[in-house]
Amino acid sequence: MAHITKVDVSNESWNETNAGLIAVGVFQDKSFTTMASNINDSNDGVLSKAIEMGDVKGKNGESNLFYIDGKRIQLLGLGKKEELNPDTMRLAAGRASRLAIDKKIDHIAIECPSNENEICQALAEGLVLGSYQFLDYKTKEKNAFELKSATVLGSDKNEILKGAMIGNAVCFARDLGNHPGNVTTPSKLAASAKDIADEGGMDLTVFEREEFTEMGMGGLAGVAQGTDEPPKFIILEYMKGGDKKPKVLVGKGLTFDSGGISIKPAGRMDEMKYDMCGSAVVLGVFKALALLKPELNVVGIIPSTENLNGAKAYKPGDILKAYNGKTIEVLNTDAEGRLILADGLSYASKHYDPEYILDFATLTGAMVVTLGHIATGVMGTDDNLIDKVLKASKATGEKVWELPLWEEFCKQIQSSIADVKNQGSPPQAGTIVAGAFLKEFVKKGIPWAHFDIAGTAWGGKPSSVDPKGSATGWGVRLVLDMMDV
Repeated sequence: MAHITKVDVSNESWNETNAGLIAVGVFQDKSFTTMASNINDSNDGVLSKAIEMGDVKGKNGESNLFYIDGKRIQLLGLGKKEELNPDTMRLAAGRASRLAIDKKIDHIAIECPSNENEICQALAEGLVLGSYQFLDYKTKEKNAFELKSATVLGSDKNEILKGAMIGNAVCFARDLGNHPGNVTTPSKLAASAKDIADEGGMDLTVFEREEFTEMGMGGLAGVAQGTDEPPKFIILEYMKGGDKKPKVLVGKGLTFDSGGISIKPAGRMDEMKYDMCGSAVVLGVFKALALLKPELNVVGIIPSTENLNGAKAYKPGDILKAYNGKTIEVLNTDAEGRLILADGLSYASKHYDPEYILDFATLTGAMVVTLGHIATGVMGTDDNLIDKVLKASKATGEKVWELPLWEEFCKQIQSSIADVKNQGSPPQAGTIVAGAFLKEFVKKGIPWAHFDIAGTAWGGKPSSVDPKGSATGWGVRLVLDMMDV
């Protein structure tokens, strides 16, 4: 774990701080933030001169470094003043963290240019996310430089501290995804859940292979047949909201996916360590709950296993029975995520009376074809819930696009010999059909939304807050916003 773990707030001036880098802002209309203006006025208009010479334009994404009065001053372009938003601020703060790492500065200060709660929170998130590095296996970089801490100047808002905690939760989710499959195993996910439960005063239940098999979780048991690595069915309960209905999160915990007997091509199979990023969303949210301690009831469910092609592996043509009693014809063992989620959704429907159920899964390659690495596909059964998702997406900058669950798609998973089959009509609408399959395991009347994060969990274009070749922790911030944490 290499990222900022401490963010402070201070009202000290720019020349009082001992930070190795001070980040302030300039807008596209050439006006400065308050602290930048103070620096400019007390130093013969040095920043204004840079604008006059055309070196500084104030555009969103811009960064310029000055050495003034023995201090490093980073001037961050913030775009149009009237368009300043959380995403702009988050990315700008990330640029400050990245520059500090490049310059081997262990403590930075940054001005908060707004009193808006959302801006303050986003700034702190950006500081933490921009500082993230995954260095655990770089033996030649044991002494690699890490940014340790940051101070936000000009604000004493609680949202700063909240944003830092959320950023840390996202980094926690990233770490889980970035570790290889021989480290992030189902047992590791269960151990991480225990640590979170202990930290946040939560209840934890872990069903082992014999237990969940005996309980009738045929989807998870079937997929797990080919692996010696102990599979787990993990349940976290955060119940601090009195008599409120719980919000239930279900995450796909497929810690490595070979495709099983329907084996994947060798090229890029290494990336299948990321197939558990749905579970990382759930655990990242619960990490944030442990830190922030809101008055909510939230349940997290993670069915977890590997999908390997051993001697006992399940086969195309097999019939499995899910926890809700529905039978499933297996046509492709590489469509395994929906099988283990079937048990997770069924369990949530039977044992809780939820306000809603959300599930997260790197479910289909078709999702990457549809929306690339830009946005997550979402579909569900309740318009009000989808509206809530879209609102949270806009607030957090984690993009989603609603896909239709029309009856024509739902008919494609009907089986002639079982209740349903785990594949539709390739190559048609693979992402939607997978969602239609999952819908069969959510009790009618329960609002439900499915997030296919196959394109957003990793592999996207690097930015100041998303490092290259890394899990992103996508979805943690969106869910927290949905829950009004």
